[in-house]
Amino acid sequence: MIEEKKVTSEKAVLIAVISQFQDEEKTEEYLDELEFLTLTAGGIAVKRFSQKLEKPNPKTFIGAGKLEDVREYIEQNDIGTAIFDDELSPAQLRNIEKVLDCKILDRTNLILDIFAQRAQTSYARTQVELAQCQYLLPRLTRLWTHLSRQKGGIGMRGPGETEIETDRRIVRDKISLLKKKLVTIDKQMAIQRKNRGRMVRVALVGYTNVGKSTLMNVVSKSDVFAENKLFATLDTTVRKVVIKNIPFLLTDTVGFIRKLPTQLVESFKSTLDEVREADLLLHVVDISHNYFEDHIESVNKILDEIDSADKPTVLVFNKIDAFTHKTIDEDDLITEKTKEHYTLDDWKKTWMNKLGDNCIFISAINKENMDDFREKVFEEVKKIHIQRFPYNDFLYQEYNDKGESI
Repeated sequence: MIEEKKVTSEKAVLIAVISQFQDEEKTEEYLDELEFLTLTAGGIAVKRFSQKLEKPNPKTFIGAGKLEDVREYIEQNDIGTAIFDDELSPAQLRNIEKVLDCKILDRTNLILDIFAQRAQTSYARTQVELAQCQYLLPRLTRLWTHLSRQKGGIGMRGPGETEIETDRRIVRDKISLLKKKLVTIDKQMAIQRKNRGRMVRVALVGYTNVGKSTLMNVVSKSDVFAENKLFATLDTTVRKVVIKNIPFLLTDTVGFIRKLPTQLVESFKSTLDEVREADLLLHVVDISHNYFEDHIESVNKILDEIDSADKPTVLVFNKIDAFTHKTIDEDDLITEKTKEHYTLDDWKKTWMNKLGDNCIFISAINKENMDDFREKVFEEVKKIHIQRFPYNDFLYQEYNDKGESI
């Protein structure tokens, strides 16, 4: 009788460069995120390698000596995968594969793999497949170790195509086909959005794993899939929500991430159209994350890329239940107070104070401050309603604490 092998997580090593653009602290934080991505993809990071370089080595990303250290560790510990924190060029990929006898992935490839696992609908799968093909096209050479030419024949001028040329042509044809399919789907999605009429549209945006889907479930009383992993939501979900007696459409969108592959931004164009066409953005932030300010900056950068940075926006600081801060003893006269020591009240006195009413602190999972959140959303939606439907006076009556008109 053959014994069944237990399925175990794929062991991986993580590799990054400490450069002039990315200091040691930032590199560690990126590696933390890369480890979470690896876990989400079904792997387990067992070792980290980093090297200080002015910029990544154009041939092998890291230096030859460090690459040899990685090779020895992989061989001695039976590691199956090496994951690099930046996108590797086709040349770097080929050179690294000559040294490391294992699967080589970069951050882009890893994110694409997670998207492929998470895509549920035909629409999301088509978007991911297009992004994968666009990523694969310049890297096809690594799949072939021999480039013998196909035989010519009657009516075939010249020596014919190499296998790699044939493969590239097949992938290009596939990309063309997928783009046509997405154009058709985009038209269908545009018609769907048009059919929603003139209702106010509110979109939840933010970094991945900040609690957008959990907040969506609480506000709309729906059952959108939510999980403590990166990119739990890929498909856009739209729900009709009524606060007091003003209805609006609430959209849950795919989360953003630093170093988001350009292929994904392009292929998920229609999904991001939900953000472009929104009247109000609720920018959800994980206040418990040490680098939430970087997350805000990354999201704002992508919003700027899709021409949505100037939309009315409310910053929603979520996960206040998980927020912690370092403390300093009263007798400690040496330690300087930094952002790590800030309490929530301290944070509210920083740049957040300039936002005024345009920021709110909640815990979606524990439903803390949700009444304040609903009131804020109601006020913002009401402003847009007044401009769009100036004669619907009944919508703008005063309400008491129980939601009854006065």
